[in-house]
Amino acid sequence: MRVAIASFALLPLVSTALAQSRATPSPALLVLSKRDRTLAIVDPATLQVVARMPSGPDPHEVEASTDGKLAYISNYGFGAYNSITVVDLAAQKTLRAIDLGPLRGPHGLDYVAGKLFFTAEANKVFGSYDPGAGQVDWIMGTGQDRTHMVTVWKDLSRIVTTNVSSATLSIFEKSAPAGPGGPRPGGPPPTPQWTQTVIAVGRGSEGFDVAPGGAQIWVANAQDGTVSVVDVAAKKVVATLSANVRGANRLKFTPDGRLVLISTLGGPDLTVLDAATRHELKRVPLGTGAAGIQMEPDGSRGFVACTPDNYVAVIDLKSLSVTAHIDAGPQPDGMAWAIR
Repeated sequence: MRVAIASFALLPLVSTALAQSRATPSPALLVLSKRDRTLAIVDPATLQVVARMPSGPDPHEVEASTDGKLAYISNYGFGAYNSITVVDLAAQKTLRAIDLGPLRGPHGLDYVAGKLFFTAEANKVFGSYDPGAGQVDWIMGTGQDRTHMVTVWKDLSRIVTTNVSSATLSIFEKSAPAGPGGPRPGGPPPTPQWTQTVIAVGRGSEGFDVAPGGAQIWVANAQDGTVSVVDVAAKKVVATLSANVRGANRLKFTPDGRLVLISTLGGPDLTVLDAATRHELKRVPLGTGAAGIQMEPDGSRGFVACTPDNYVAVIDLKSLSVTAHIDAGPQPDGMAWAIR
């Protein structure tokens, strides 16, 4: 289908009062400000904001194209909006809004194989947008309530979504049958077929991450305060961790797969779990709540958007301590890396 805090007083707070913008670095940390409706480009070397651009209404998630040239921002609004805003990162200019037509409440984003995958929460679907053709070229329904976040395997063999109000995780797996008699020489390729497995996890299933290597998916369940560990091959929950993370918003593995970081809007700390033992290692004080998490590509630092506190906390992943705050705009939330 196609449709057009006091304990932090000594930590440096990075100023964003810039006389003029500077060139976009690579890598660049992208940070959304929900209150200002802006996208900030942050230089991770200096922790300085080098530019800000309009993000469109109610920005929640941001994703960069594989070449690091463009950023895509979901304009969520709990179903009030139907657009994804596009930003040129080199020119530091907001280009346009992609009109999703009847697809409302876009939220989760992933950019894979030259296409932008997105969820449309109000419609219980996810789909893909082809930047070359300038159109949504595929939509798949989940039949689940509040299909919120999405991750796509790099070879396009699997697509995973969390469905918040249904308390489920969906795993879609692709096969491409040739059909009766096989494909015709010179004819169109066979249409891929998808099988959905719906896995009951916990109430408020929202933030999730795929473990490095792809064997497991960990899901943070905000209402239950638990973490569900899903075996991808078996497509079932193999462990439920009593992690005490009520209000959990995001969950991320470190690049080496050793640690799992969980943010919560319902408490002051960042929870750090040992992925091998599945036990809590530490609670890192952040402020009054947190949302988006991103890991530095080299695995040295983590960045956590402390939405109620209006800063991004920089976490040293060796000492598991806060080393700085970045003022990237009030109510920061979604973050991404852009690498050219």
